[in-house]
Amino acid sequence: MNAKPFIWVGVIIGSTLGGLLPELWHASWLSFSGIIFSTIGGLVGIWAGWKFSERYT
Repeated sequence: MNAKPFIWVGVIIGSTLGGLLPELWHASWLSFSGIIFSTIGGLVGIWAGWKFSERYT
């Protein structure tokens, strides 16, 4: 099976959660920290989706 769907799901979930993380300290999701955490979450999502696809396909 192709790994792309798993990676895309990881990117979407990771970047969404990372972008919402600054809301804990009342920063906007469009703030600098929101963009940084969204990027980090997307990268973690890519890694998690790739690992998930390796393990379960």
